[in-house]
Amino acid sequence: MGGIGSGNYLRGQSRSTVDDMKSLRIGTLAQNGWLNSGRTCSYSWTIGGRPYGDIRVTAAAGHVFLNYRHRDHGGEWTPESYPVQIDTTACHFGGSRSWFLCPARGCGRRVAVLYGGTIFACRNCHRLAYPSESENARDRTARKADKLRDRLKWPAGIFEGSGWGRPRHMHDPTYKRLMREYDHLEAGALGEIMAWLNRFSDRPESHSHHRREGGL
Repeated sequence: MGGIGSGNYLRGQSRSTVDDMKSLRIGTLAQNGWLNSGRTCSYSWTIGGRPYGDIRVTAAAGHVFLNYRHRDHGGEWTPESYPVQIDTTACHFGGSRSWFLCPARGCGRRVAVLYGGTIFACRNCHRLAYPSESENARDRTARKADKLRDRLKWPAGIFEGSGWGRPRHMHDPTYKRLMREYDHLEAGALGEIMAWLNRFSDRPESHSHHRREGGL
């Protein structure tokens, strides 16, 4: 009876993309030493610089505990707390790499990223697609630009401009590098939008010709 991912946890979800969900990356936890037993960290998400959710991750031997709250359709907040097992594999050139074992019932896949809705589970359990599966080049470029805007704590959308300044606590060299990347993406996205619009303005107009009966 029950279990993470049983019942209605994963039922009825539409074909969303990985960018629609909160993501918890084990590489980020490992790089910051948050997988060491006894360590606790808080991890948060933003959209356009606004808070989008947070989670507390506590490491123990061979697993981490996830603690967070969620609610469905504006209902009551529900607390969640459960373990996620950690596996390690040897790297070809020495060292090891850590993986989550998806906690959804009946899964257990070894994955680098868990996606959070009601529970944190793998892409397959949430039936998530990659944005590139249904995007054209114009959409792809705009999406990449929006991801950089989020890192820069700017409002989403390339038409919001780029004069929002450097975020607090971001080093100046990092800011300048991201700005160069963003300027390149923004120019590409705007160019592709203009090319798409020009396709319509360049189309020949259609004229209707009517034959006049009995006239010259």
